[in-house]
Amino acid sequence: MDLEARLRRLEDKEEIRQLVTRYGLVVDEMDLDGIADLFTPDAELCSRDGVFAAKGIEAILDTYRARFEVLGPTYHYVHGQTIDLDPDDPDRARGITTSHAEVVRNGEAMMVAVVYHDEYRRFQGAWRFARREMAFFYYLRPADYAAALPTPWRVRAYDSPHPADYPHRSAQGG
Repeated sequence: MDLEARLRRLEDKEEIRQLVTRYGLVVDEMDLDGIADLFTPDAELCSRDGVFAAKGIEAILDTYRARFEVLGPTYHYVHGQTIDLDPDDPDRARGITTSHAEVVRNGEAMMVAVVYHDEYRRFQGAWRFARREMAFFYYLRPADYAAALPTPWRVRAYDSPHPADYPHRSAQGG
């Protein structure tokens, strides 16, 4: 691979890292215009538990409008990321991001550990999310952490506990 191609790959990966970081910042600011700038018009936002299932930018924005009605302050932070550029298409890539968030949901403090499975596409000269799937390791109140962590029932953001999505449910007996 020549120097120019290697440099382009590094630049692409850095732009994708910036995209992922911006996601947390605009969600924390509840900035719908900023969210719209992160996704392709035909993007998909989903979660393994089925709670998120939006296709197209308008459906994604509606999803965030509904989320913001129940959320208070939030703080998202990225831990690590893999980025695999498509060897056959320079405008496509995939990645996995490990992340945490501290949120206030329905007036209660909650902690969230999430793994994002992403597909990225260059759209109008900028990298954007073409698909973002969330898999929750836990979503719970701080007081529930010690008791819930050893069990598969680590998603406690809803009326009743749900099995965690990550690692895969079959790997944890849930």
